[in-house]
Amino acid sequence: MNDLERNGGAQRKVLLAGATGLVGKSLLQGLLADDSVSSVHALLRRQVDISHRKLTTHLTDFSSLPALPPLDEVYLALGTTIKVAGSQAAFRAVDFDANLAVAKAARDAGATRAGLVSAMGADVRSSLFYSRVKGELEDALAGLGFSALVIARPSMLVGDCEALGQPVRSGERIALHAGRLLRPFIPANYLPVNASDVAAALLARVPAARGREVLLSGAMQPARRH
Repeated sequence: MNDLERNGGAQRKVLLAGATGLVGKSLLQGLLADDSVSSVHALLRRQVDISHRKLTTHLTDFSSLPALPPLDEVYLALGTTIKVAGSQAAFRAVDFDANLAVAKAARDAGATRAGLVSAMGADVRSSLFYSRVKGELEDALAGLGFSALVIARPSMLVGDCEALGQPVRSGERIALHAGRLLRPFIPANYLPVNASDVAAALLARVPAARGREVLLSGAMQPARRH
């Protein structure tokens, strides 16, 4: 039995950070379409061209978060790359500091469940800065006392980057093409995964999970997701 069932069908109040990204955009669409969600508060660095009776947007730079209403869940989809951010410090400010600040604020507002878009290979012991920061965030969130923390660790994300104003790198095009050709021979956790499938997996698991749950890419492929 999940929290919704225990509360007699009470409506879920949700906070979303990163609604303009590949996964975040699909998370927003799914939350707005979910009849069990009564309100969605989206923290944004830039405005989105969408209006919905459930949606309240809050423009913020994440260094000073707005006052939050009572919440049940939080979805964390903020992310960048070192190349886009310009430095390791700037990357960490988004992927670690901003996500953790939102999670703490959501927890203070009553949220008991959290979903995080992390990355394959996230590990505090990793020699790779990117993976180490992702692992540090996962561990920091685990210490906040959420009754459920669902961590999605996708491999390469597939989605319409150009529609979001994000560059598509030549290496990614080559990897995606190779992935399609070699799909039968590549372990499921290493296959590219659609951003919409990552969002769908989080939306399915966050309301039902207990404790800390990690979703690898293989589990988020549509044919394997339960």
